[in-house]
Amino acid sequence: MPLYSVKTGKSPDDVIEQAKAYFGEDGLGLSISGENPCCVTFEGAGGHVSVTASQEEGETEVELETREWDYQVQKFMGQV
Repeated sequence: MPLYSVKTGKSPDDVIEQAKAYFGEDGLGLSISGENPCCVTFEGAGGHVSVTASQEEGETEVELETREWDYQVQKFMGQV
């Protein structure tokens, strides 16, 4: 499963909310299968996407793991 990483100036909370809007039911239509303050996991169409956001030295590091959603994950990384 591919693992991607990107840094952003957004807060971890903002990243998680943006991921829910992008990948979730109102976005790509994936179902949330797990969620806590630092991460959210989506499932659907035979694959999954996991998003983890953590604050490090004034930046937020976002890690994304996926199966079957590589293109959409890369597009999300460009928006975050």
